[in-house]
Amino acid sequence: MSGWPINTDMNASTLKILARVKNSDDLKIVAVSIFYFLSAQFGLLLSFSESKIIALWPPAGLALALLILFKHKTWPAITIGSLIAFAMVFLFQGTAFSFSVVMALVITSIGNTCEALFGYYLISRFIRVRNPFYKTGHVFIFLFVTLCMCIIGSGIGSLGMWANNLLELEDFTSYFSSWWLSNVISVLIITPFIISWTAPFKLEISWSRTLEAVIFIGMLTVILLTMEYSDFSETIEKSLPFLVMPFLLWLAFRFNLQTTMSGILIVSFIAIYFTINKLGPFSLTTEYDSRSILQIFTGVVSISTLILYATVRERAVAQEEIKVFNEKLEQKVRERTEELHEEIRMRKKSEETIKISNSKLRKANIELDNFVYSVSHDLRAPIASVLGIVNLATKENDTEMMQKYLSMIADSAERQDNFIQDILDLSRNSRLDVGRDQINFDNLITEIFDQLKYSAVDKNVIKEINISQTHSFISDKKRIKVIFNNIISNSIRYSREDNPMIKIDVEIDEATAKIQVHDNGQGIPKRHIKKIFDMFYRATDDNAGSGLGLYIVRETIDKLRGNVNISSLENEGTTVNLEIPNLTG
Repeated sequence: MSGWPINTDMNASTLKILARVKNSDDLKIVAVSIFYFLSAQFGLLLSFSESKIIALWPPAGLALALLILFKHKTWPAITIGSLIAFAMVFLFQGTAFSFSVVMALVITSIGNTCEALFGYYLISRFIRVRNPFYKTGHVFIFLFVTLCMCIIGSGIGSLGMWANNLLELEDFTSYFSSWWLSNVISVLIITPFIISWTAPFKLEISWSRTLEAVIFIGMLTVILLTMEYSDFSETIEKSLPFLVMPFLLWLAFRFNLQTTMSGILIVSFIAIYFTINKLGPFSLTTEYDSRSILQIFTGVVSISTLILYATVRERAVAQEEIKVFNEKLEQKVRERTEELHEEIRMRKKSEETIKISNSKLRKANIELDNFVYSVSHDLRAPIASVLGIVNLATKENDTEMMQKYLSMIADSAERQDNFIQDILDLSRNSRLDVGRDQINFDNLITEIFDQLKYSAVDKNVIKEINISQTHSFISDKKRIKVIFNNIISNSIRYSREDNPMIKIDVEIDEATAKIQVHDNGQGIPKRHIKKIFDMFYRATDDNAGSGLGLYIVRETIDKLRGNVNISSLENEGTTVNLEIPNLTG
């Protein structure tokens, strides 16, 4: 269930006097003396009526708690408070004051002071934290410290009483053990209570915790009512210590240290109250037996609950640390995974780039080899032909033969000029960026046919041009012209002798220009189709060109990010399909 967290700094809010005197040593001593005196007054109320022996001596636990809070400089207050407190005890027990009594008071006060200082030293030495009840190991050390330090106070006090003839030797052991148990129980109950309530903590109230508290109080009420009114009340009374334990363990398991210690303190005081009034499960035949079992019960309950609380808290802290660690680990894994994915992506991209670069490099090397070979051959061949014809012409006097030689020279020069023009077109295509021009296909195609009309010697080519245009077309005019020039010149060059025909269909929309150039020429053998776009590849030796025409068409189309494919049937004709993007966007 949801709750309302109340961030309340409880440090010094419950004991405001401690907060006010914290910065003054003199005030600390006065305050500690007053608290010591008041706790002694309260302790006298917890004494048995017949023997006047105190079941729990609150000043012992208070002294250690105040030393932990105010440090060792407040030890004079413990001595002063102890003198006053034990003077009250002697008065309460009806002891007349004498020199021996005063000496016993002084020795007892020294013993109580040494007890508290020794406990404070051991805690500072072995635990080294202000609150030793948050870890199981610290709780066990605290228990060991309590058992050891209380020997000093009860031992010195008992020796002081015996040395001043206030205690018989045969009663020394029982007196010492009673005193020791009283101090031990006080340290185990009072010290954790004060330390917990003077430490900073957050009080969180929620529906779930409120419901648990209501159930807790309700079940305790049921037990008390059953003990009072049921037929087996005596059994419930004798079983009360066992019935109370689960509730205290519940507090330790579900609530904070303040609530847990409050529960222990209340249960202990209720048990003491009933026992000194000869009620409850601890009321036995003799006061000694009743006191002993009462003190053992409260001590066991206190230390068991503290150990459980520390264990539960350690587990909760460990789980929270594991949770935080897992979150950090998951975050690191996610970050590292993203880094690896990015690294893999960049590596793949680099590998792809290298692959493309290597492919282009291999292609460039192959083309360069072919280019060097073909250029050296195709540029020199016309020159060699011209030189040979000139040599023949110098020896010829016949005018008709001279005209024939001149025609042959012109053919060689034209072939060389066409080859040079192809090289220039190829060079421009690779170097220049794509232009953006308004294309009029009708004018462009007509212009190309006019330029090529002298190539169709003795051929009256039938032209059929169909242009369907619904949008303006933007592209690189020079490159479009190179493409049409090469395709149309091939169609004319390889056209049939009778009724040669070229049909051009152009369909333009907002995205592309779809172009089809069809002729009824001699066609291309099937075995050559796959290689016709290779550099310097010639499918036939008839009217042999440079072998660059279709290669230039494909490279130019690639530059324009378009597509080209050729279908052909031998002796029936060839169809070239082009798709060129419209750059209007």
